[in-house]
Amino acid sequence: MKMPISKSQRGFSLLELLVASTIGLIAIMAMTQLFNMGMNATLAVTQRVDTQENMRAAVELMTKDISMAGAGLPSGGLQLANGSGAIKVACNQTGTCYVPADSYPNSGTGAQNYMYGILPGFNNGVQGSAVIAAAPAAVNDSITSIYCDYNFPLTNFTFSFPSSTQATVGVVNGAITPNNILAPGGLNVGDLMLFIVSSPGNGKTAQGTSSAESAAAVGEITGIPNNTTIDFNAADALNFNQSGANSLATVAASYVAGSTITVCRLYAVTYFLQVPPAGGTVQSPRLMRQVNGLTAVPVADDIINVQFSYDVVNSALGTISANQSNPIGGGLSPALIQKVNMWVMGESIVQSGKKSQSMYLASSVSARNMSFCNSYSAQTTACQ
Repeated sequence: MKMPISKSQRGFSLLELLVASTIGLIAIMAMTQLFNMGMNATLAVTQRVDTQENMRAAVELMTKDISMAGAGLPSGGLQLANGSGAIKVACNQTGTCYVPADSYPNSGTGAQNYMYGILPGFNNGVQGSAVIAAAPAAVNDSITSIYCDYNFPLTNFTFSFPSSTQATVGVVNGAITPNNILAPGGLNVGDLMLFIVSSPGNGKTAQGTSSAESAAAVGEITGIPNNTTIDFNAADALNFNQSGANSLATVAASYVAGSTITVCRLYAVTYFLQVPPAGGTVQSPRLMRQVNGLTAVPVADDIINVQFSYDVVNSALGTISANQSNPIGGGLSPALIQKVNMWVMGESIVQSGKKSQSMYLASSVSARNMSFCNSYSAQTTACQ
């Protein structure tokens, strides 16, 4: 009986195993690299999208406020009270001032505390003068836009002044019952009120209408005891309620029988950058919006640079001086600003150790409510 003879089967050699393993590792590494590149590309796109959304939100909100600048103000601006020091810009009721140079500028005649529709804040745009290392050339600007609030019209209310520090509020022919100046969106402590009193004149204008002598003043609300009383006491946070010419006392003295009074709530809106303190939940710089004497609120995160330039009518030449970053310093009047050019720079946050990205977004806004100047007129001062 023959025994079966088993034949040995040849396996892979060590060299073959090494070659196969090497090829497999190369394939795995290539796939891993492609996956990593895809993840990096996805992260980069996500960072850019988030940054662009923040910048667009910032630009759209600033555009809305800047486009309203000067609405409801007297043409050319308004001389404020200047009897007891500078009137402050961008400060809240607790005494916190958000921009370093926090007072209204001088007028062209040198008088202090002049309210223009736009207040440029050249190199004055970071709270506490904090340094934003990623900002180019360390230049950051603020801007203040001032206009009447037409979303809360006061035409249905009547105002009288029993004293220079208090206004009494009534209603027109019972139009509103009850009289509610404290309605949602109504008046608040820290709000600014513009009062313009007109009394009948004795002469005629060129158009044949009755002339009028007017007094105008701005006051800061310090208290609203009830629906019919508004207090404008001295020592207010922004120093509007000071004595002297162009103060509420002037308006109160001008308000006599037969006078008419026009009232609106002013919005003095300031945009600036804030660097949150270390250890907080928010670390990156953000754009802030502050109104009147109220507390500032954030409107866009991860904004590291905001710059403005202005197209201003040169009243001496009758031409446009374009892209003026510091019109007041250049001897130009903010009352003659025709267009505001803005640049906003955003920087994405660092995720998973990846590098951040930064980008610019630019836009321009026409200041349609500012003084109009006819540059085609033979007279270089043809401005209204």
